[in-house]
Amino acid sequence: MAILKSYCVCLREPTPQFPRPNLCHNYKRRNAKWTPPQAAVIPNIHLPMRSFEVKNRTSAEDIKSLRLITAIKTPYLPDGRFDLEAYDDLVNMQIENGAEAVIVGGTTGEGQLMSWDEHIMLIGHTVNCFGGSVKVIGNTGSNSTREAIHATEQGFAVGMHAALHINPYYGKTSLEGLISHFNSVLPMGPTIIYNVPSRTGQDIPPRIINSVAESPNLAGIKECVGNDRIEQYTGNGIVVWSGNDDQCHDARWSHGATGVISVTSNLVPGLMQELMFGGKNTALNAKILPLVEWLFQEPNPVGLNTALAQLGVVRPVFRLPYVPLALEKRVEFVNLVKEIGRENFVGEKDVQVLDDDDFILVGRY
Repeated sequence: MAILKSYCVCLREPTPQFPRPNLCHNYKRRNAKWTPPQAAVIPNIHLPMRSFEVKNRTSAEDIKSLRLITAIKTPYLPDGRFDLEAYDDLVNMQIENGAEAVIVGGTTGEGQLMSWDEHIMLIGHTVNCFGGSVKVIGNTGSNSTREAIHATEQGFAVGMHAALHINPYYGKTSLEGLISHFNSVLPMGPTIIYNVPSRTGQDIPPRIINSVAESPNLAGIKECVGNDRIEQYTGNGIVVWSGNDDQCHDARWSHGATGVISVTSNLVPGLMQELMFGGKNTALNAKILPLVEWLFQEPNPVGLNTALAQLGVVRPVFRLPYVPLALEKRVEFVNLVKEIGRENFVGEKDVQVLDDDDFILVGRY
C-alpha cells in the first residue's frame, strides 16, 4: 500500500514547462544562408598516441635521401600465419646488400590481405628488430580516411619512421576529397604519397601534390605514371621515387628521381643497390630487365612469391587470391637465375622448379 501511495504522489507532480518556440527566430534560421561546417577536417592535431618523443624521432628530410627502398615480401607458414623467421632473414638480406628502407605491408607485402592487427604487429616487429639499421615505412593507407588515420596513428605509435599513403581506391573521391584525405594524415609524421592509377583507378594529378606539398611532413611521391611525370616534380624540387622497376634506372639518372621503391630488390638487392648508387649503367640495367619483365607478367606479387619459393627462402605458401605462376613460367625463372648468376640472388639454396603439388594455397587463416 505504501508503494502504491508513493506512485500516486509521483503522478500528481506538476508537468515540466518548456519554453514555447520562437516562431520568428525559427523563420530567421530557416532563411539564413547555410555554410558548411569548418571543423570537418582538423589540421595539425597532435593525436594522443603520438608523443613528441616519437614525433621528433624521424623527419621528412631523413626519408627524402633514401635511394633504395624495398617493398618487402611477407612470407607465411602452412597455416597462413606470418613466418617471422623467414621474414627476418629477408629483411637481413636487404640490409646486408645495401637497402636503406623497407615498405612493410605494401602491395608486395600483401597488406591488402592482412587484418589491421596483423599489419600493425608486423610494422612494430620490423621496427623492434631492424629499426636501428633500416628505415621502416609502414603502408597505413586506406580508401577510408578514418582507417588511414587510425592505422597511421598506431603505426607511428609502434615506431615506424614514415607512412606510405595511397589515394582512396574503388570508392573514388573528388580532387578536393583527395586533398582533404591527405591533409588528414600528413600532420602525423613523415609521409610518402603513392600514385598507382593501374590499381586505384584514379590518377593523383600534380595539382594535388603541389597543394599538399606545403606540409613539412611530405617526404615525397612514389610515382608509377612514368618518367615524364617524375620530371615534372623533380623540376619543382619535390622528391620522387620511381615505382616502376623497368624505368627506375632512367628515372634516377636522367629524370631526377631520388631512387626507387622496388619489388625486384627482394630478389637481387645487391644489383638494385648498384643500379641506384653506382651511376648510369645501361649494361647492368639491361641485365636486370628480363627479370623485371618476368616478375610483372602477372599482377604483383604473384611472380615474386613464386620466385622466392623456388629460391628456397620462403615456404611455397600463398594466401588466396594469389596463386603461383604456371609451370612453364617457373621453368623460365630457373633459367633466368642461371643467366644472371645465382650469386646475385637472395638465399643460398639451389634454385629449383617446384611442382604444382608443392604449393599450399590458404583461403582461411
